Parts: sequence; C-alpha cells; structure tokens
Amino acid sequence: SSPSPCQPEPPNGTLVQAGWSKCWSRRENRPYYFNRFTNQSLWEVPVLGQHDVISDPLGLNAAPAEGGDGNLGNGQRKRRSSEEQGVGPNSFKRTKPRPSTIQTSSVSAEATPPPVTCWWPSRRFNQMFVVLFRIYWDLDIQTNAVIREHAPAAHLPPHPEIELQRAQLVTKLRQHYHELCHQREGIDPPRESFNRWLLERKVIDKGQDPLLPSDCEPVISPSMFREVMNDIPIRLSRIKYKEEARKLLFKYAEAAKKMIDSRNASPESRKVVKWNAEDTMSWLRRDHSASKEDYMDRLEHLRQQCGPHVAAVAKDSVEGICSKIYQLSAEYSRRLRQTHLKACASPPQSRLVYCYPVRLSVPSPPLPRVELHFENDVACLRFRGEMVKVNRGHFSKLELLYRYSCIDDPRFEKFLSRVWCLLKRYQVMFGSGANEGTGLQGALPVSVFEALNRQFGVSFECFASPLNCYYKQFCSAFPDIDGFFGSRGPFLSFCPVSGSFEANPPFCEELMDAMVTHFEDLLDQSSEPLSFIVFVPEWRDPVTPALTRMEASRFLRHQLSIPAYEHEYRSGSQHICKRDEMYYRAVHGTAVLFLQNDAGFVKWAPTPERLAELTAAYRPSLPRTSSLSSPGPAHIVPGDRDSAPKASDRTQSAVAPPGGHDNNNNSSSGGSSSSSPRDKIAAV
Repeated sequence: SSPSPCQPEPPNGTLVQAGWSKCWSRRENRPYYFNRFTNQSLWEVPVLGQHDVISDPLGLNAAPAEGGDGNLGNGQRKRRSSEEQGVGPNSFKRTKPRPSTIQTSSVSAEATPPPVTCWWPSRRFNQMFVVLFRIYWDLDIQTNAVIREHAPAAHLPPHPEIELQRAQLVTKLRQHYHELCHQREGIDPPRESFNRWLLERKVIDKGQDPLLPSDCEPVISPSMFREVMNDIPIRLSRIKYKEEARKLLFKYAEAAKKMIDSRNASPESRKVVKWNAEDTMSWLRRDHSASKEDYMDRLEHLRQQCGPHVAAVAKDSVEGICSKIYQLSAEYSRRLRQTHLKACASPPQSRLVYCYPVRLSVPSPPLPRVELHFENDVACLRFRGEMVKVNRGHFSKLELLYRYSCIDDPRFEKFLSRVWCLLKRYQVMFGSGANEGTGLQGALPVSVFEALNRQFGVSFECFASPLNCYYKQFCSAFPDIDGFFGSRGPFLSFCPVSGSFEANPPFCEELMDAMVTHFEDLLDQSSEPLSFIVFVPEWRDPVTPALTRMEASRFLRHQLSIPAYEHEYRSGSQHICKRDEMYYRAVHGTAVLFLQNDAGFVKWAPTPERLAELTAAYRPSLPRTSSLSSPGPAHIVPGDRDSAPKASDRTQSAVAPPGGHDNNNNSSSGGSSSSSPRDKIAAV
C-alpha cells in the first residue's frame, strides 16, 4: 500500500541517517525521496555512496580535486555540478515548492511585508491547512558558521511532566521572593528583578538544571542585591507634576525615619537620619510655594544624607533574601533532577564541520499526549489542564525548524509534546505578568537582518530562540529543548572557528560582560575569517563595562551609533502578541560594533557603502501606532524626547509619567515603575 500524502516513510535506517526520507508528491501522485542534508530529490530509491557522502557530507575535510572548484568539498562539488547540469536522469525539477516547504517572501526596507497565504502540509496530522501570516524569517539562508565537531550533549531530554513540575517550582520560587520582600523590607519585588536574577545566575551557574540556579559562586546575587537595595526605604518613580514630587519627598523622609527607628542602627546613624527627615518634614510644612525642581533637589539631598545609613541597616536583611532564594532554587533543582532521572553515555572529534543543532545523548522516552486545537489564528496546546499558545505563523515556523533539525522523530510523534515544553519553558522564564520579560527578548527588524546577510554574510544569531530567530541557525538559552528546533546551544558554550555572526544580547550586564570575554577569546584563537556584529544599548552615564571593553578592544573595526527614536525593534512576544503591537520604537540609542579578526576584516570589512545600507535598513519604513514606545521596562511618554531617560537616571531610581505604554505591565506589580538601573532604558 502506498504511503499517505506528506507522510514520511524512510526506506531504511541507514538512509535515514544519511538524511533521506520518503515523501509523497501531490502534483505527480507518486512517492519521491528527499535528502534534508543536500536538498536533493529523487524519484528512485537512493543508492548509498552514489547520492550522498555520509562520512563527510559537507566535504570540509576532503582534499581539493584537480581542476576547478578547488576550494569546495566533495559534497559541495557534487551539488554545484548538479545545479549547473540541470535535471539528471534520476531527479526532477520542481515547478512548485516541495510539499514540506513554506514559500518565503522577501521583505523590503521600504514597506511592511505583505500577508502570505500558504498551503502548509502537516506530517503529524496528515492534512493540509491554510496559513495566513506575515513572514519574518528566511530559513533558506545557508550557514557559514564552522565549528569543531563534538560529542552529543549530555542534557536530559525534555518531558512535559518534568516541565510542568519545573514551571510550578519556578512559580513557587517567585512567590517566595515576593513574600520575603514584603515581610523583611515592606516593598514589592523590583520589577523584572527575578527575571534578571535568572539571567545573571546563568552566566556563572554550573548546576545541571537548565532554568533553576543550583551551583553559583557567589551565593548572593549582585544583581538581585543591587535592585532590592535601590527600592529601600521606598521605591522611587519618575514624576511629572509638582504635587507628585512633594508627596514623594514626604514619603521618603517618613519611610527613612521609620526604618532607622525599627532597625539595629548605630546612634550616629540614627541621629543623622532622624535629623534630616524631621528637617525635611518641617520644610514641607513651612514652604508651599516650592517648585517641582526644588522638591527634587531636596529629595536628592535627603538621599545623599540618609542613603548610606539606611543601606547599612538593610544590608544583612537584603543579603538574607538573596541567599534564601538561591538556597530554595538549589533544593528545587536537586529534587527535580532526581524525578527527571527516574522518568527517563565518544570523545570529542577535531574535524571541522558546519555547525549543527544540539543532539542529546540520552534517548527520549515515550512522551504523553498533548492536545492541539486552533482558535482563529492561535494554536492552543494543552497538557493536563495547562495551556500554552502561539500564533499560526510561528506554529508553522516551529514545524519547519523541527523538520530541519530533529533527527529522532521522523513521524513527528513527539512534536506537540516538545512544542508544549518549549512554550512553557519561555513562558515560565519571563513570568506570567502582562508583557513581562518581553523587553528582554526583542529582535532586530527584518530589513536589518537582510542587510546583515547581504552586506556582511551574517547567517547566525548569537542570542535568539526558536520563537524569535530570523535564521535557522542560532544560539539560545535552553539546548535540551531548543536543539530540536535548530539551536546550537548557549552562546557562551559555542566556539565557532569561522563565520559571520549577529549578537543582540539580553540586557543583563553580567551576561554582556561574559559575552565580550568570549568574543575576544574566539577572535584571538582563530586565524579563519571570524566576525561579530554586536547590538547593545548606548548607555553612557555610567557606561556599561561591556561597551567600554568592546570600544577598547583591539578587534574593534568600526562603531555605529543609531540615535534614539530613529529605529525600532520587534517585540519579544512576537509569537503571541497582536499585530499592532509587533514593533516598538527604541527610546535609547543603540551602539553597533564590528568585532573582527584580520581575516574576518578582509572578508566582511565595514566599508562606507555597506554601512550606509545597514543604517538605511534600520530606519523605520512606515510610522507605526504601536512603535512609539517600548513594551519593555521603560516608562516613557510616546514621542516625548524630553521624557527619555537620562543617563544619570540609571544610577538612581526615577519617576515615570502616567499614561506610558507600560501601564499594562504595572498592573501586575502594583503600578510601580521599574527599579533596575538598566531598566530605565527599553530593552531590545
């Protein structure tokens, strides 16, 4: 009996390992064979050794052949010759895209990409359905990133039961953090501080859980300690009117006095704080004609006088919060790994290969059933009452990435379970509040990605996810689940020998600093062409250590500055947000730095012509109603340059005007503004 349409049926195990699968041609009404490594299609059963090169499919380690194409490997030479000769006796030329491919449209810099209607075949469900969405990816761009081949990763494979338990434990840990801040300091947790704690811990964590920190030194997180201390004795916010400034000054004086009375402070500290607080209250009662600037100057003076004494009495308590959260996380990680081990071992090779997705050495167990249904343009996946959602376009993108990258599930039997794990993992990492965490997960506009590929050969993203990647090769935070969808693992563990890369890291200072160290190590060790184009916020007062180090690096070839309000970014929640919220205007400048070794500079030099096209691609093509403010943590009045956060605001808490784009975010955190110094600027 013939196979059903679009249902893969591999001819045998050896051919499957070589990349072959059996598919059904609706146009010809007969089966054909397709190789996902070489993109070759055959009507007849492929012959091993004739239609593939299993030992070295890319030909990177083969000696050059005599005469022509001397720098191409065997696999590349065969594909080049077949393209030049046209259709062979055993192959056919498609006039339509093969059933398993979405047609992608080229997105110009001058206009928003038009909607694309696609007939998308689902191997998992043996049916066709129509997908109407705007394309934001180009998965046909081939990689030029080269690494040394290595053994499969030892991560435990994902499992919905484990992911559900992980989600519950992280939620419980967030609740503990909220309760500790309330009980010990009488404040709400600083907004996004738990999310940034997870990012900061991942830089140094040597534990085995992909999300919960369990083996970190130091135990007390500098990021969490800094952000909680910034909100003591009260959380400050950006103000707009005189009366707001007056109330804020009074609240600060009252809170500082109350705190110094209730803590074990030295007599000198108690005297200084109480005298300044009472003097401020007396001044407020006497003077009713002061301006907003007078109140703000008085507040700054009060903070300078009382701040060190207040911080001294709060230090032990805040360190206790940080230590308790870490200890709970380590305990949860240990318990979760024991459960994971119950539910479910080749030396590294030195030859060069094109980088490939993460492979797990532990085979996946049978996965439970995950239910799928569609609500208009949204795919809803449910497991034991827990539902995650993704729009149809990105659901189709995940299926395509899975088809390209997954090698242990040719019949897509584990696809829905793994998609559920993927969506749940990212949902848990960035929190459950409205738009929470999305400002840490933004992406460049499509026109910029096109310009990077066209002018600088970029084909790889150093910081992305299967949900927001543009290229099909990228590094991401979670290799155990993202690897099935094309991830090459965390960037700090990724060691390319050559290639052209784009880096747009999450705005965690510790992560950005570790990124620069990794860049310089890679560029120093490789003599092959290697290039990194880095996009970071242009924070100047105080300047971030990562930006300072890159500007002083001997590998810096050029630096661009994209002014605030003159460029935009794509939302970190693009896989689920509304279309009119897809883009937001950047309210801070962006620094673009070109780090290249000598060979990389020769091959991808930032010439004036290339830079001009990149700069033009960054300009917003059309005014967007939703792009005037960011969905991230910045509290800025749309279009008001005067309200943009000043550099000095990153060293002290500031007050946000009402009516900003982020009011929805505030509803989940008591309406208070961001307290992180770096969160005064919108995250990309």
